[in-house]
Amino acid sequence: MPTTDLLESSPRAFPAADEIAYLAGFGNSHASEAIPGTLPIGRNSPQRAPRGMYAEQVSGTAFTSPRAENRRTWCYRILPSAMHPPFEPFDHRLLSSAPAAAMVTSPNRMRWDPLPTPTPATDFVEGLVTLATAGDAAAQRGLAVHLYCANRSMVHRIFVNSDGELLIVPQEGALLLHTEMGRLLLSPGEIAVIPRGIRFRVELCAAMARGYVCENHGSLFRLPELGAIGANGLANVRDFLAPTASYELTSSKTAVIQKFLGRLWIAQYDHSPLDVVAWHGNYYPYKYDLNRFMAINTVSFDHADPSIFTVLTSPSHLPGTADIDFVVFPPRWSVADDTFRPPWFHRNVMSEFMGLVSGQYDVRSEGFQCGGGSLHNCMSAHGPDPTTFNRASTEDLKPVYLGGSLAFMFESRLPFQLTKFAQEAVILQRDYDQVWAGFEPHFAGPAAP
Repeated sequence: MPTTDLLESSPRAFPAADEIAYLAGFGNSHASEAIPGTLPIGRNSPQRAPRGMYAEQVSGTAFTSPRAENRRTWCYRILPSAMHPPFEPFDHRLLSSAPAAAMVTSPNRMRWDPLPTPTPATDFVEGLVTLATAGDAAAQRGLAVHLYCANRSMVHRIFVNSDGELLIVPQEGALLLHTEMGRLLLSPGEIAVIPRGIRFRVELCAAMARGYVCENHGSLFRLPELGAIGANGLANVRDFLAPTASYELTSSKTAVIQKFLGRLWIAQYDHSPLDVVAWHGNYYPYKYDLNRFMAINTVSFDHADPSIFTVLTSPSHLPGTADIDFVVFPPRWSVADDTFRPPWFHRNVMSEFMGLVSGQYDVRSEGFQCGGGSLHNCMSAHGPDPTTFNRASTEDLKPVYLGGSLAFMFESRLPFQLTKFAQEAVILQRDYDQVWAGFEPHFAGPAAP
Protein backbone atom coordinates (compact mmCIF):
# COMPACT_ATOMS: atom_id res chain seq x y z
CA MET A 1 0.00 0.00 0.00
CA PRO A 2 1.47 3.46 -0.84
CA THR A 3 2.47 5.49 2.20
CA THR A 4 0.07 8.29 1.35
CA ASP A 5 -2.84 5.85 1.61
CA LEU A 6 -2.05 5.42 5.31
CA LEU A 7 -2.62 9.08 6.11
CA GLU A 8 -5.81 10.28 7.74
CA SER A 9 -7.42 13.72 7.95
CA SER A 10 -7.07 14.04 11.74
CA PRO A 11 -4.25 12.96 14.06
CA ARG A 12 -4.41 9.62 15.80
CA ALA A 13 -1.86 8.26 18.23
CA PHE A 14 -0.95 4.59 18.38
CA PRO A 15 -0.90 2.78 20.70
CA ALA A 16 -3.31 4.19 23.28
CA ALA A 17 -1.64 2.38 26.18
CA ASP A 18 0.33 3.80 29.09
CA GLU A 19 3.14 6.10 28.00
CA ILE A 20 5.81 4.45 30.16
CA ALA A 21 7.59 1.50 28.66
CA TYR A 22 10.65 0.80 30.79
CA LEU A 23 13.35 2.24 32.96
CA ALA A 24 15.76 4.58 31.23
CA GLY A 25 19.45 4.20 31.99
CA PHE A 26 21.91 6.94 31.05
CA GLY A 27 23.80 5.68 28.04
CA ASN A 28 21.87 2.40 28.03
CA SER A 29 20.35 1.33 24.74
CA HIS A 30 16.64 0.57 24.62
CA ALA A 31 14.18 -0.58 21.97
CA SER A 32 10.46 0.06 21.58
CA GLU A 33 7.95 -0.63 18.83
CA ALA A 34 4.30 0.36 18.53
CA ILE A 35 3.65 -2.57 16.18
CA PRO A 36 5.46 -5.86 16.82
CA GLY A 37 7.86 -6.79 14.05
CA THR A 38 8.69 -3.22 13.00
CA LEU A 39 12.25 -3.17 14.33
CA PRO A 40 14.74 -4.73 11.92
CA ILE A 41 16.92 -7.49 13.34
CA GLY A 42 20.68 -7.42 12.87
CA ARG A 43 20.80 -4.36 10.58
CA ASN A 44 20.03 -0.75 11.44
CA SER A 45 19.31 0.27 7.85
CA PRO A 46 18.37 -2.77 5.78
CA GLN A 47 17.70 -2.46 2.06
CA ARG A 48 14.00 -2.66 2.84
CA ALA A 49 12.95 -1.79 6.39
CA PRO A 50 10.00 -3.76 7.84
CA ARG A 51 6.48 -2.51 7.00
CA GLY A 52 7.83 -0.06 4.43
CA MET A 53 9.38 2.17 7.11
CA TYR A 54 12.13 4.74 6.49
CA ALA A 55 15.24 4.33 8.66
CA GLU A 56 16.79 7.43 10.21
CA GLN A 57 19.60 7.86 12.71
CA VAL A 58 19.42 10.76 15.19
CA SER A 59 22.88 11.53 16.64
CA GLY A 60 23.03 13.57 19.83
CA THR A 61 26.84 13.53 20.00
CA ALA A 62 29.66 13.58 17.49
CA PHE A 63 30.05 10.34 15.53
CA THR A 64 33.50 9.78 17.04
CA SER A 65 32.61 10.51 20.68
CA PRO A 66 33.96 7.87 23.09
CA ARG A 67 31.68 4.86 23.35
CA ALA A 68 30.67 5.75 26.92
CA GLU A 69 29.61 9.25 25.78
CA ASN A 70 28.14 8.43 22.38
CA ARG A 71 24.37 8.94 22.01
CA ARG A 72 22.31 7.96 19.00
CA THR A 73 18.94 6.40 18.21
CA TRP A 74 17.63 4.69 15.08
CA CYS A 75 14.06 5.64 14.17
CA TYR A 76 11.78 3.74 11.81
CA ARG A 77 9.20 6.18 10.55
CA ILE A 78 6.34 6.52 8.08
CA LEU A 79 7.91 9.42 6.16
CA PRO A 80 11.52 10.66 6.16
CA SER A 81 12.30 13.75 8.24
CA ALA A 82 13.99 15.29 5.21
CA MET A 83 10.63 15.73 3.45
CA HIS A 84 9.61 19.29 4.31
CA PRO A 85 9.57 22.76 2.72
CA PRO A 86 12.01 25.57 3.63
CA PHE A 87 11.82 27.18 7.06
CA GLU A 88 10.83 30.84 7.30
CA PRO A 89 11.41 33.26 10.22
CA PHE A 90 8.90 33.04 13.08
CA ASP A 91 8.72 36.06 15.37
CA HIS A 92 9.00 35.44 19.12
CA ARG A 93 11.12 38.22 20.60
CA LEU A 94 10.86 37.03 24.21
CA LEU A 95 12.60 33.68 23.55
CA SER A 96 16.34 33.45 22.97
CA SER A 97 19.46 31.37 23.51
CA ALA A 98 22.83 32.30 24.97
CA PRO A 99 24.23 34.87 24.74
CA ALA A 100 21.39 37.19 25.74
CA ALA A 101 20.75 40.33 23.73
CA ALA A 102 23.29 43.03 24.53
CA MET A 103 22.17 44.67 27.77
CA VAL A 104 24.18 45.60 30.83
CA THR A 105 23.75 43.00 33.59
CA SER A 106 24.39 44.33 37.07
CA PRO A 107 25.64 42.26 40.03
CA ASN A 108 22.36 43.00 41.82
CA ARG A 109 20.28 40.18 43.21
CA MET A 110 17.05 39.68 41.27
CA ARG A 111 13.67 38.11 41.98
CA TRP A 112 10.54 37.67 39.88
CA ASP A 113 6.89 36.88 40.57
CA PRO A 114 5.27 34.05 38.60
CA LEU A 115 4.11 34.73 35.08
CA PRO A 116 0.41 35.71 35.05
CA THR A 117 -2.09 33.53 33.22
CA PRO A 118 -2.22 34.87 29.65
CA THR A 119 -5.42 36.49 28.43
CA PRO A 120 -5.23 35.38 24.78
CA ALA A 121 -5.02 31.69 23.92
CA THR A 122 -1.34 30.80 24.40
CA ASP A 123 0.35 27.45 23.87
CA PHE A 124 3.64 26.19 25.31
CA VAL A 125 5.87 27.74 22.64
CA GLU A 126 4.04 31.06 22.68
CA GLY A 127 4.18 31.09 26.48
CA LEU A 128 7.96 30.68 26.74
CA VAL A 129 10.00 33.72 27.85
CA THR A 130 13.74 33.91 28.52
CA LEU A 131 15.00 35.39 31.78
CA ALA A 132 18.73 34.74 31.59
CA THR A 133 21.44 33.04 29.58
CA ALA A 134 25.06 32.03 30.11
CA GLY A 135 27.73 30.94 27.65
CA ASP A 136 27.14 30.59 23.93
CA ALA A 137 24.73 28.23 22.15
CA ALA A 138 26.80 28.29 18.95
CA ALA A 139 29.84 27.13 20.91
CA GLN A 140 27.69 24.43 22.59
CA ARG A 141 28.48 25.77 26.05
CA GLY A 142 26.20 27.18 28.74
CA LEU A 143 22.46 27.47 29.19
CA ALA A 144 19.32 29.57 29.04
CA VAL A 145 16.64 29.89 31.73
CA HIS A 146 13.04 30.21 30.56
CA LEU A 147 9.63 30.47 32.21
CA TYR A 148 6.45 29.24 30.55
CA CYS A 149 2.75 29.87 31.10
CA ALA A 150 0.15 28.45 28.72
CA ASN A 151 -3.62 28.05 28.56
CA ARG A 152 -4.06 25.91 25.47
CA SER A 153 -2.57 22.79 23.96
CA MET A 154 -0.40 22.76 20.86
CA VAL A 155 -2.68 21.70 18.00
CA HIS A 156 -1.16 20.84 14.61
CA ARG A 157 2.03 22.45 15.90
CA ILE A 158 5.38 20.83 16.78
CA PHE A 159 8.45 22.31 18.48
CA VAL A 160 12.09 21.27 18.04
CA ASN A 161 15.15 22.87 19.62
CA SER A 162 18.48 22.69 17.80
CA ASP A 163 20.30 24.77 20.42
CA GLY A 164 20.26 22.24 23.26
CA GLU A 165 18.30 19.79 25.35
CA LEU A 166 15.35 21.04 27.40
CA LEU A 167 14.88 20.27 31.11
CA ILE A 168 11.20 20.98 31.89
CA VAL A 169 10.12 21.59 35.49
CA PRO A 170 6.31 22.00 35.74
CA GLN A 171 5.04 24.05 38.66
CA GLU A 172 1.29 24.07 37.99
CA GLY A 173 -0.71 21.91 35.62
CA ALA A 174 0.31 18.54 34.20
CA LEU A 175 1.65 18.25 30.64
CA LEU A 176 1.35 15.41 28.15
CA LEU A 177 4.49 15.50 26.03
CA HIS A 178 4.02 13.93 22.60
CA THR A 179 7.54 13.19 21.33
CA GLU A 180 8.97 11.32 18.37
CA MET A 181 9.75 8.38 20.66
CA GLY A 182 6.37 8.34 22.41
CA ARG A 183 4.40 10.10 25.14
CA LEU A 184 5.40 11.23 28.64
CA LEU A 185 2.88 12.42 31.21
CA LEU A 186 4.59 15.09 33.31
CA SER A 187 3.12 16.40 36.57
CA PRO A 188 4.37 19.02 39.06
CA GLY A 189 6.99 17.33 41.21
CA GLU A 190 8.44 15.57 38.14
CA ILE A 191 10.93 16.68 35.51
CA ALA A 192 11.45 15.71 31.89
CA VAL A 193 14.38 16.10 29.49
CA ILE A 194 13.78 16.47 25.75
CA PRO A 195 17.04 15.90 23.85
CA ARG A 196 18.40 18.39 21.34
CA GLY A 197 16.71 17.98 17.95
CA ILE A 198 13.83 15.75 19.11
CA ARG A 199 10.43 17.03 17.96
CA PHE A 200 7.54 17.25 20.39
CA ARG A 201 4.28 18.99 21.15
CA VAL A 202 2.74 19.85 24.52
CA GLU A 203 -0.83 18.99 25.44
CA LEU A 204 -2.24 20.63 28.58
CA CYS A 205 -4.01 18.41 31.09
CA ALA A 206 -5.66 21.38 32.85
CA ALA A 207 -6.90 24.83 31.95
CA MET A 208 -3.49 26.38 32.65
CA ALA A 209 0.11 25.22 32.97
CA ARG A 210 3.11 27.07 34.34
CA GLY A 211 6.72 26.16 35.04
CA TYR A 212 10.40 26.45 34.25
CA VAL A 213 12.72 25.31 31.46
CA CYS A 214 16.51 24.99 31.55
CA GLU A 215 17.98 24.86 28.06
CA ASN A 216 21.31 23.05 28.12
CA HIS A 217 23.67 24.09 25.31
CA GLY A 218 26.60 21.98 26.51
CA SER A 219 27.37 18.36 27.32
CA LEU A 220 24.35 16.15 27.85
CA PHE A 221 22.78 15.95 31.30
CA ARG A 222 23.93 12.95 33.31
CA LEU A 223 23.96 11.75 36.91
CA PRO A 224 26.72 13.23 39.08
CA GLU A 225 29.55 11.07 40.33
CA LEU A 226 28.90 9.82 43.87
CA GLY A 227 32.50 9.76 45.12
CA ALA A 228 32.67 9.09 48.84
CA ILE A 229 28.89 8.66 49.01
CA GLY A 230 29.38 5.22 47.48
CA ALA A 231 27.14 3.18 45.21
CA ASN A 232 23.74 4.44 46.40
CA GLY A 233 22.16 7.81 46.88
CA LEU A 234 20.78 10.94 45.19
CA ALA A 235 18.98 10.02 41.94
CA ASN A 236 19.07 6.36 40.89
CA VAL A 237 19.25 5.25 37.26
CA ARG A 238 16.35 2.84 37.70
CA ASP A 239 13.92 5.69 38.52
CA PHE A 240 14.26 7.43 35.14
CA LEU A 241 11.48 6.51 32.72
CA ALA A 242 11.39 6.50 28.93
CA PRO A 243 8.40 6.50 26.55
CA THR A 244 6.79 3.68 24.63
CA ALA A 245 6.91 4.04 20.86
CA SER A 246 3.75 5.57 19.41
CA TYR A 247 3.00 7.38 16.19
CA GLU A 248 0.59 9.86 14.65
CA LEU A 249 -1.16 9.55 11.29
CA THR A 250 -2.52 12.74 9.79
CA SER A 251 -2.75 14.43 6.41
CA SER A 252 -3.50 17.80 8.00
CA LYS A 253 -1.00 20.63 7.79
CA THR A 254 1.37 20.64 10.78
CA ALA A 255 3.47 23.67 11.68
CA VAL A 256 6.97 22.75 12.83
CA ILE A 257 8.71 25.51 14.80
CA GLN A 258 12.47 25.12 15.10
CA LYS A 259 14.75 27.04 17.45
CA PHE A 260 18.14 27.58 15.84
CA LEU A 261 20.85 29.94 17.14
CA GLY A 262 18.36 31.70 19.37
CA ARG A 263 15.78 32.45 16.69
CA LEU A 264 12.60 30.64 15.74
CA TRP A 265 11.81 29.32 12.27
CA ILE A 266 8.63 27.70 10.94
CA ALA A 267 7.76 25.28 8.15
CA GLN A 268 4.37 23.82 7.19
CA TYR A 269 4.55 20.04 6.86
CA ASP A 270 1.79 18.07 5.12
CA HIS A 271 1.97 15.40 7.83
CA SER A 272 2.88 15.02 11.50
CA PRO A 273 6.61 14.35 12.01
CA LEU A 274 5.72 12.38 15.16
CA ASP A 275 5.46 9.30 12.95
CA VAL A 276 8.11 7.01 14.46
CA VAL A 277 6.63 3.52 14.66
CA ALA A 278 9.68 1.93 16.32
CA TRP A 279 13.07 2.99 17.64
CA HIS A 280 16.17 1.68 19.38
CA GLY A 281 19.19 3.47 20.84
CA ASN A 282 20.34 5.57 23.77
CA TYR A 283 19.16 9.07 22.75
CA TYR A 284 15.57 9.62 23.85
CA PRO A 285 13.33 11.74 26.12
CA TYR A 286 12.98 10.72 29.75
CA LYS A 287 11.25 11.76 32.97
CA TYR A 288 11.99 11.52 36.69
CA ASP A 289 9.86 11.83 39.82
CA LEU A 290 11.68 14.13 42.28
CA ASN A 291 9.97 12.32 45.16
CA ARG A 292 12.35 9.43 44.44
CA PHE A 293 15.43 11.54 45.12
CA MET A 294 17.41 10.16 48.07
CA ALA A 295 18.42 13.27 50.04
CA ILE A 296 21.67 13.15 51.99
CA ASN A 297 22.63 15.59 54.75
CA THR A 298 24.53 15.85 58.02
CA VAL A 299 23.37 13.83 61.04
CA SER A 300 25.73 15.55 63.46
CA PHE A 301 26.49 19.27 63.07
CA ASP A 302 27.29 21.97 60.51
CA HIS A 303 26.46 22.06 56.78
CA ALA A 304 27.28 20.13 53.66
CA ASP A 305 27.43 22.15 50.43
CA PRO A 306 24.24 22.18 48.33
CA SER A 307 25.97 20.02 45.71
CA ILE A 308 24.77 17.02 47.73
CA PHE A 309 21.31 17.75 46.28
CA THR A 310 22.40 17.47 42.62
CA VAL A 311 19.98 15.48 40.46
CA LEU A 312 21.56 16.04 37.03
CA THR A 313 24.74 17.73 35.87
CA SER A 314 26.20 19.00 32.60
CA PRO A 315 29.98 18.90 33.13
CA SER A 316 32.27 21.54 31.67
CA HIS A 317 35.78 20.96 30.30
CA LEU A 318 37.13 21.62 33.81
CA PRO A 319 37.09 18.46 35.95
CA GLY A 320 34.60 18.72 38.82
CA THR A 321 33.05 21.93 37.47
CA ALA A 322 29.65 22.09 35.78
CA ASP A 323 28.12 24.34 33.18
CA ILE A 324 24.85 23.33 34.83
CA ASP A 325 23.93 21.55 38.04
CA PHE A 326 20.24 20.87 38.56
CA VAL A 327 19.85 20.87 42.34
CA VAL A 328 16.64 20.04 44.21
CA PHE A 329 15.61 20.70 47.83
CA PRO A 330 12.98 18.04 48.56
CA PRO A 331 11.13 17.21 51.79
CA ARG A 332 13.72 15.94 54.30
CA TRP A 333 14.67 15.82 57.97
CA SER A 334 16.84 18.51 59.56
CA VAL A 335 18.67 17.19 62.63
CA ALA A 336 21.98 19.08 62.91
CA ASP A 337 22.97 20.00 66.49
CA ASP A 338 24.55 23.34 67.51
CA THR A 339 24.09 24.57 63.94
CA PHE A 340 22.44 27.43 62.08
CA ARG A 341 20.25 25.09 60.05
CA PRO A 342 18.99 27.17 57.10
CA PRO A 343 21.47 27.92 54.29
CA TRP A 344 24.03 30.28 55.72
CA PHE A 345 25.12 33.66 54.35
CA HIS A 346 27.31 32.94 51.35
CA ARG A 347 28.92 34.11 48.14
CA ASN A 348 29.62 31.62 45.37
CA VAL A 349 31.64 31.43 42.20
CA MET A 350 28.68 29.38 40.95
CA SER A 351 25.70 31.51 39.88
CA GLU A 352 22.30 30.38 41.13
CA PHE A 353 18.84 30.63 39.60
CA MET A 354 16.25 29.30 42.06
CA GLY A 355 12.64 28.29 41.48
CA LEU A 356 9.86 27.11 43.78
CA VAL A 357 7.46 24.34 42.77
CA SER A 358 5.45 24.11 45.99
CA GLY A 359 5.35 25.24 49.62
CA GLN A 360 7.56 27.88 51.22
CA TYR A 361 11.35 27.88 50.97
CA ASP A 362 12.85 27.72 54.46
CA VAL A 363 15.21 30.69 53.97
CA ARG A 364 12.48 33.17 53.04
CA SER A 365 9.63 34.20 55.30
CA GLU A 366 7.74 35.84 52.41
CA GLY A 367 8.04 37.13 48.84
CA PHE A 368 9.40 34.02 47.14
CA GLN A 369 6.38 32.66 45.28
CA CYS A 370 5.66 29.32 43.64
CA GLY A 371 6.25 29.76 39.92
CA GLY A 372 8.57 32.72 40.52
CA GLY A 373 12.35 32.77 40.58
CA SER A 374 15.43 34.46 41.97
CA LEU A 375 18.94 35.00 40.62
CA HIS A 376 22.10 35.40 42.68
CA ASN A 377 24.91 35.86 40.20
CA CYS A 378 28.59 35.07 40.70
CA MET A 379 29.82 36.36 44.10
CA SER A 380 26.57 38.17 44.93
CA ALA A 381 26.01 37.91 48.69
CA HIS A 382 22.79 36.25 49.81
CA GLY A 383 21.30 34.21 52.61
CA PRO A 384 18.40 34.25 55.08
CA ASP A 385 16.23 37.29 55.78
CA PRO A 386 16.17 38.81 59.33
CA THR A 387 13.04 36.92 60.37
CA THR A 388 14.52 33.58 59.36
CA PHE A 389 17.90 34.46 60.88
CA ASN A 390 16.43 35.40 64.26
CA ARG A 391 14.24 32.30 64.39
CA ALA A 392 17.02 29.91 63.37
CA SER A 393 19.49 31.49 65.80
CA THR A 394 17.29 30.97 68.85
CA GLU A 395 15.05 27.96 68.18
CA ASP A 396 15.21 24.73 70.15
CA LEU A 397 17.16 22.36 67.89
CA LYS A 398 14.95 19.31 67.78
CA PRO A 399 14.65 17.10 64.71
CA VAL A 400 12.33 18.86 62.25
CA TYR A 401 10.79 17.48 59.08
CA LEU A 402 10.99 20.02 56.26
CA GLY A 403 7.95 18.79 54.38
CA GLY A 404 5.48 20.34 51.98
CA SER A 405 8.07 22.29 50.02
CA LEU A 406 9.94 21.65 46.78
CA ALA A 407 12.54 24.15 45.56
CA PHE A 408 15.33 23.78 43.00
CA MET A 409 18.31 25.58 41.48
CA PHE A 410 19.90 25.83 38.06
CA GLU A 411 23.53 26.46 39.02
CA SER A 412 26.29 27.40 36.60
CA ARG A 413 29.99 28.19 36.74
CA LEU A 414 29.15 30.87 34.14
CA PRO A 415 27.62 34.23 35.14
CA PHE A 416 24.06 34.78 33.92
CA GLN A 417 23.26 37.61 31.52
CA LEU A 418 19.75 39.02 31.88
CA THR A 419 17.40 39.60 28.98
CA LYS A 420 15.59 42.86 28.39
CA PHE A 421 12.36 41.17 29.49
CA ALA A 422 13.91 40.06 32.79
CA GLN A 423 15.09 43.57 33.60
CA GLU A 424 11.93 45.42 32.60
CA ALA A 425 9.05 42.99 33.19
CA VAL A 426 6.15 43.80 35.49
CA ILE A 427 6.88 40.58 37.40
CA LEU A 428 10.33 41.86 38.47
CA GLN A 429 10.45 42.61 42.22
CA ARG A 430 12.31 45.91 42.20
CA ASP A 431 12.56 46.03 46.01
CA TYR A 432 14.23 42.63 46.39
CA ASP A 433 17.26 44.09 48.22
CA GLN A 434 14.93 45.02 51.09
CA VAL A 435 14.85 41.32 52.01
CA TRP A 436 18.17 41.88 53.80
CA ALA A 437 17.29 45.22 55.41
CA GLY A 438 16.93 45.52 59.18
CA PHE A 439 19.80 43.38 60.49
CA GLU A 440 21.17 44.72 63.79
CA PRO A 441 24.82 44.53 64.91
CA HIS A 442 25.19 41.98 67.72
CA PHE A 443 28.93 42.25 68.10
CA ALA A 444 30.06 41.97 71.69
CA GLY A 445 33.55 43.45 71.57
CA PRO A 446 35.97 43.93 74.45
CA ALA A 447 34.83 46.20 77.24
CA ALA A 448 36.00 49.77 77.01
CA PRO A 449 39.03 50.50 79.21
